[in-house]
Amino acid sequence: MKGVSSRISKTLMPGATITCADNSGASIFHMIHIIGKGGRHSRNAGAGIGDIVSASVRKGSPTYIKKPVRVVIIRQKDELRRSNNMRVRFEDNAGIMINEDNLPIGTEVKGAMAREVVERFVKVGGIASKIV
Repeated sequence: MKGVSSRISKTLMPGATITCADNSGASIFHMIHIIGKGGRHSRNAGAGIGDIVSASVRKGSPTYIKKPVRVVIIRQKDELRRSNNMRVRFEDNAGIMINEDNLPIGTEVKGAMAREVVERFVKVGGIASKIV
C-alpha cells in the first residue's frame, strides 16, 4: 500500500459511527478496529482518511447487517493538512465497502472523496463522483 503525502490526524476510534457513501447496500457502519495499525500499550489506534478498518453494518440490506466488512475511510470531520499547507475538512465521517483485494463493492460514490484515498487506492478513485 502506498504512503500518503499529507498529514492526516487519526481521529476515528473503534466504536465510531461511519456513514456509507456508496451504493453497496449498507447505510451505517460501526467501526470495530483498524486493519494493519497497532496502538501503544493500553491505547487504541486511530484511523483517518485512506485507512482500512473492520466494521459491522448497523443499517442497510439484510445480507450485510451484523456481519464484519472491510471499509476504506474517504471523508472525516477533522481537518487534514496537505503538503502545501492547505487544510481540508468534510462535513461527515464516511467510508465505502471493499473486498479482500481492495476493490470497491459498490459502483458509485455519493459525495466528495479525498485525493489521498485516490493516491492509495486507484480503483476506488475510479468510481468517485468528485475528488477534493
